Amino acid sequence: MGLSISVSMEITSLAVRGSDRNFFRLKWNDKDSAILIQYNPNRLENTYYANIAVFLRDINIPAPLMISHDPAACLMLMEDMGDRDLWSLKDALWNTRQGFYQKTLSIVHRLHSFPENDFPQEQVRLMDGFGPDLYHWEQDYFRENFLSGVCGIDMELSPGHGIEAELSDLAQRLSESRRSLVHRDLQSQNVMIRNGETFLIDFQGMRFGNPLYDIGSLLCDPYVSFSEDEVDNLLFFYYGLSEQTLNWPDFRNAFWEASAQRLMQALGAYGFLGLKKGIKTFLEHIPSGLMNLQRATSHTTTLIRLRELTEVCQRQIEQNNILSSR
Repeated sequence: MGLSISVSMEITSLAVRGSDRNFFRLKWNDKDSAILIQYNPNRLENTYYANIAVFLRDINIPAPLMISHDPAACLMLMEDMGDRDLWSLKDALWNTRQGFYQKTLSIVHRLHSFPENDFPQEQVRLMDGFGPDLYHWEQDYFRENFLSGVCGIDMELSPGHGIEAELSDLAQRLSESRRSLVHRDLQSQNVMIRNGETFLIDFQGMRFGNPLYDIGSLLCDPYVSFSEDEVDNLLFFYYGLSEQTLNWPDFRNAFWEASAQRLMQALGAYGFLGLKKGIKTFLEHIPSGLMNLQRATSHTTTLIRLRELTEVCQRQIEQNNILSSR
């Protein structure tokens, strides 16, 4: 940054996130600031963040400027995007929220439209793309850390026994759909707002996969609430951004299937981070995440056993006061 050593700097620790990283805000001259990120390289995706950030800006996807990166010290210095994100609008009027979500969907559509053959794989590393194995891994993560870990459900005895075929078919359908770059964690706290525009952050998990996984992440986000009409409004906005090979009913069904997959991953993460990592705040998002998964499965006829299993889990949580006792 070219600062003199005589400049007084204020350092503030920011909120803990679930990705083995520590964040600090550096402030100087009463008005200038930057974000310092200290990351754990054992989590491989953290080492990819810097180059992905540069790539995104190169293809005109709004993302923070990478000021400096010291791979040996595992430190990154990035542009400070402020504290306002989509989550901060959760109680705003729909007309306000709608505009910012449409801006975000337009940005994400540009990301999804980037040709896979043009991706600079020699310069920018990504995590392995989505395919049946990764979708199955997320499903197993959900069963281990949420169904068993949070709800105490024995898969051999539950009404969901035999769900393997249903989820395997889901993984196959998701894998056979069009591939694109996906953010992989596109939720309200990973979209910043500055000067009336939206910017993507926390994209270290970017990879190739089903684009509707991202849209499900955003529109079925457990951190915020949408009505059925609001979800349809935003989904139809995204649908209209480019020519689609699917008609609207089939596209909408594919969206709800992808959303169910994403919500299984999210609930598994809440169980893992809340119980195994001891970050109890993640447990607070389980009721809304479970409600959204029930909504997603109710909109498709292909996930009947998963729907039944979510109802069993809901009863377990309510009858045994599971979350209040954690």
